[in-house]
Amino acid sequence: MPLSASPLRIAVIGVGIIGKAHAQRLSSGAADAVLVAVADANPEAARAEAARWGVAADTVDGVLARDDVDAVIVAVPSGLHAQVAVASLDAGKHVLLEKPIEVTVEAADEIIDAEKRSGKVLSVASQRRFAAENQYVFGAIRDGHLGRVTSATIEVALWRSQEYYDSGDWRGTWALDGGGALMNQGVHLVDLALWLLGEADEVYAHTGLLAHERIEVEDTITITSRLRNGTLLTFLATTAAYDGLPIRYAVLGDGGSVVIEDEKLTRFHSLNGSSPAFDGTPVDQPLAQLEDFVAAVKNGGTPLVTSAQARAAVAFIEAAYRSARTGAPVRPQ
Repeated sequence: MPLSASPLRIAVIGVGIIGKAHAQRLSSGAADAVLVAVADANPEAARAEAARWGVAADTVDGVLARDDVDAVIVAVPSGLHAQVAVASLDAGKHVLLEKPIEVTVEAADEIIDAEKRSGKVLSVASQRRFAAENQYVFGAIRDGHLGRVTSATIEVALWRSQEYYDSGDWRGTWALDGGGALMNQGVHLVDLALWLLGEADEVYAHTGLLAHERIEVEDTITITSRLRNGTLLTFLATTAAYDGLPIRYAVLGDGGSVVIEDEKLTRFHSLNGSSPAFDGTPVDQPLAQLEDFVAAVKNGGTPLVTSAQARAAVAFIEAAYRSARTGAPVRPQ
C-alpha cells in the first residue's frame, strides 16, 4: 500500500524524556502516523515503553531491519546522532532527528551525505519555527513591514539545577552534549535567528561556567554577530539565571520593530502602519513539526526544517565556541 494511503509507521530510537514524549504523541492519533516500535540502549527501558503503548521493543539494528518501519525518530544523546541517523538513512528509513543535528559540523556533514545517497527525508527538531508568533515575525520581515532589519537581540535566560547536570553522566560533556547553554538550550533560538534573519558572517563570544560544578561546558555565553546581510545580532544563553526568565527576542528595523516574549507577541510597530494578519491561535509546536515531517515523506516535499539549515545552526555554535577559546571573531564554516 502506498505511504500516502496509510499512516506513516514510525519507530522511536531512544526513550529518555524526549523520546517518551515522541512516543506519546505518535500514540495519540493526532498525526497521520503510528508508533510501531521503540528501541533504546537500555533494553529494560525499551520494554517498559513498548508495554506502555502496546508496541514492539527492539534493538536499534532490529528496528532498522523491520519491514513495518517507514521512518524513525532519533532521540539519543546529541553526540550519537550521526551514528544512529546515518545507519537509519542507509537502512532506507526517513528520519526525524532531535536537535541539534549533531555536535560538530563534521558529524553533521556525515548525516547530510547519508541523506543525499539515501534519497530519504531528513528533518531536525526545531519546533519553535511552527509557533504562530514566529511565523508572524517571519512573514513581517519577508514582506517588508519592518523595513530593513538592522539589529536583533535574543535572550535565553534559563535555570538548570546542579541535580539536572548530575542526573546523567553524559550531561554537560563535550562528547555527548556538544556544549552547554548554547548547544543544548540555545540551539532552538540559534535556528530561529538564522531562519528569520539569515546566516552569520562573523561570530564573537565569551563563555563562562559560573553557577555549576562537575561539567565540561559553559553555563553562560554572550555572543555578538554580524550577519551576511549586515544585520547585527546579540545573543545570551544561560542556565545560570535563577529561576529562569521568559525566552525573549526582538527584531528591529528602520521601518518597524517586533518583540516576542515567552512565545507571545508583546510589541509590533510599523512606520507605515501596516502589519500582516495575526490571529494568535496557539500551536502545538512538536505536533506541527511531526505533521510537517509526515507530509514531506508522504508527498515527496521538503520539510520546513532542512538538514542544511540545521547544519548552519551548528556551524554558528561551533564558531561561537571557537571564538570563546581563541578570543577572536570567527566565521562559521
